[in-house]
Amino acid sequence: MKVRVDDLQEFKRKALQWASLFDVFCCLDSNDFHDQYSKFDFLLAVGVENELIVNNGAAFPALEEFRKQHSGWITGLLTYDLKNEIEDLSSSNIDGLQFPELYFFAPKHLILVKNEEVEIIAAETQQVIDEIALQKPGQANTEEEISLNTRFSHNEYVETVKKIKEHINRGDIYVTNFCQEFYAENAEISPLDIFIKLNSISPNPLSAFFKLKNKYVLSASPERFLAKREGKLISQPIKGTAKRYNNAVDDELSKQRLRGHPKEQQENVMIVDLVRNDLTKSAIQGTVRTEELFGIYSFAQVHQMISTVICEKRHDISDVEAIKNTFPMGSMTGAPKVSAMRLMEHYERSRRGVYSGAIGYFNPDGDFDFSVVIRTLLYNAAAKYLSFQVGSAITFHADAEQEYEECLLKAQAILEALGLHGSFPLP
Repeated sequence: MKVRVDDLQEFKRKALQWASLFDVFCCLDSNDFHDQYSKFDFLLAVGVENELIVNNGAAFPALEEFRKQHSGWITGLLTYDLKNEIEDLSSSNIDGLQFPELYFFAPKHLILVKNEEVEIIAAETQQVIDEIALQKPGQANTEEEISLNTRFSHNEYVETVKKIKEHINRGDIYVTNFCQEFYAENAEISPLDIFIKLNSISPNPLSAFFKLKNKYVLSASPERFLAKREGKLISQPIKGTAKRYNNAVDDELSKQRLRGHPKEQQENVMIVDLVRNDLTKSAIQGTVRTEELFGIYSFAQVHQMISTVICEKRHDISDVEAIKNTFPMGSMTGAPKVSAMRLMEHYERSRRGVYSGAIGYFNPDGDFDFSVVIRTLLYNAAAKYLSFQVGSAITFHADAEQEYEECLLKAQAILEALGLHGSFPLP
C-alpha cells in the first residue's frame, strides 16, 4: 500500500521509534545518495515472520534453503567468521559481542521509501500507519559516559605493523587489512539515539541499524560488498582514504592527493584484481570487467577511492553461491586472500564477528544488495559490551604512523556520536 507522507524525515524517525519496540528489525538507509544500483532510499523490515540462526557450520547451505522457502523480502547479516566455513581457517580471538555467525529473517512488516514515496507491506497496513503516527520521538540522549579501551597501544600497533611488513618482504602476502578493536565494558547506551546521531554526523549511502534482540549494529558504511541487478553482479571495493577539510581549497587538495597517490592506487588495484578473480567463480566467461577504477567519492568525514567491478552471473550459480564465492570481501582481507586472513587471525587481538561481514537483503525480484560492515558500532546490551573496529591496508610502502592516524580518522564519526571526540589517541 502506498501512503502519502507530509514530512518524510519525521516519518522515518517515528518509524524507527516504532520499530525499536520489536525484538528484531533491520533499517537500511541510503541517506539520499543516489546511484544507479540503489533500489530504494530507505528500508525498514520489522518483526519476525520466520528466521534463520546459524552459530557455526553449514551456514551457506542453510541460507540457500531459507531463501528457497521465502521468495519475498528477507534481510540479515553474515559475519566475517563465516570464512572458517569457506576455507580451512579458525577464529580464537576475544569475542565480547557473541553475535550468531549468520542471521536472516522474513519480516512481518516492511516499509520502503523511494523518491519520497512510502510503501508499506503488512497484513494490517492501517494499524502500522496508526502505530507509527502515535510515536513521539524525544530529544536524543547521547551523553552516556563511556570509558573506552583498546586492544593495542599506539606503540604495540606500530610494532605489529612492522612484523606484518616482514611477511610482505618475504612474499607471504602482498597486502592485508589489519584491524584493531576499541571497546567498553559495563557500557549502557541508547542504541536508537546513538544511531540517529551517527547517521547525522556521517550520513553514508549504505547505513544500517540492525536490532537482534539484545544485540545491535549501528553502521555508517560507505561500501557496497556485492549486489545483483537483473543478472549482473556488482562489487565496489574501497581502498584509499583521505581527510575532509572545512576549507574548500584544502579539501580539494586532499582529494587530488588521494586521486594521484601511488600507495593508495596500489592498494586499490590489488584488491580490484582480487575481486575480479572472486567474481570469475560466478561469472559468464569473459564478462568480468572493471567499470570504474580509482573513482573518488566524497562523504561527510572522508574522501574515498572506490572502484566498481561487474560481471554477468552464470545461470547455474545461485545468488547464495555468488555471495559465498566472493566472501569475505577482498577489501577487508588482502591478497593472497587465505594467507592474509590466516595472518590477521594471528596478529589481531579480537574476533571480527559482524565487523568485516555484510548486512543486506534479498528481494522478490531476485535482486540483492549487501554492504561491508565498516565504520560500525556494535553493542551487546545484555553483556553491556560496546565495540568498534577500524583497519587499514598494510603494503610494502605502508607507514605505521600514518596507518594508525588513518584508523583514528575512520573512527572519528563513531567517537563523536559517543561524545568521545578529542579523547584520542589512547596510550
